[in-house]
Amino acid sequence: MKIFTGLFFLLFCSAVFGQKKSIISNNAKIEQVGTGYAFTEGPAVSAEGKVYFTDQPNDRIYLWEEGKGVSLWAEETGRSNGMYVGDDGQLVACADLHNQIVRFGSDKKMEIVHEKYGGKQLNGPNDLWITPQGGIYFTDPYYHRNYWGEGHTEVQDVRGVYYLSPEGEITRVIDDYKQPNGLIGTPDGKTLYVADINDRKIWKYDVQPDGTLANKTFFAPNGSDGMTLDNRGNVYLTMGKVWVYSPEGELIREIEVPESPSNVCFGGKKRDILFITARTSVYTLKMKIG
Repeated sequence: MKIFTGLFFLLFCSAVFGQKKSIISNNAKIEQVGTGYAFTEGPAVSAEGKVYFTDQPNDRIYLWEEGKGVSLWAEETGRSNGMYVGDDGQLVACADLHNQIVRFGSDKKMEIVHEKYGGKQLNGPNDLWITPQGGIYFTDPYYHRNYWGEGHTEVQDVRGVYYLSPEGEITRVIDDYKQPNGLIGTPDGKTLYVADINDRKIWKYDVQPDGTLANKTFFAPNGSDGMTLDNRGNVYLTMGKVWVYSPEGELIREIEVPESPSNVCFGGKKRDILFITARTSVYTLKMKIG
């Protein structure tokens, strides 16, 4: 039994170490692909591998395309922050100018998707993930903005996480965090990872058929602003650097970035380019996985 246990441990360590070495392409280095922004956030990949990202203080959304670089996509975006592209190709964003979830159509016009809970305005939606069925999970912390009117205060009694069903019904699914922020779900829609950034913890949940969450499980001792997954199920966190955890919660890689990262996603035609928003710039890193 001791020999078997020891062998299993060695095989496990070897697998984790091998994964640690193999996730980044050989000789790949962080590349700055855009700079001069006030604060970048919210990278969201389209079906073609293009990546939208925001410069929130300047109220703009930009578009990065592999081989072509960065171009301005839209202005006056409701101070869009976290974003995600749904299966229908539409860009959905957390827009905290008026504390709303909004959608941009093919004409780039902004449409309000949701803005209230319990008859009261949301605090300030921050990040979101769209399920395979079209439901939306989003975090609603409170970060006071200088563009809000005088006397603006926190409205909701909880800094929560919400689920907006495809039918438009909203449910508060998490109410026990200090400050919810980044979140991401698995492609099969069965698992949701959520960051309590002020408590420096990542939690993992089972997604129920009605959108509620069950089996809250501690995942990693780290806060995170934004999050993403690769095709191996590894979880990427942003907190001072990019932290990569295996699906089992083992730290397998730390990626240093010239500026403190705010968010990440996989872009490019083969989804093998890690796209990183980081303060005044955006960066890419070629990966072996996507």
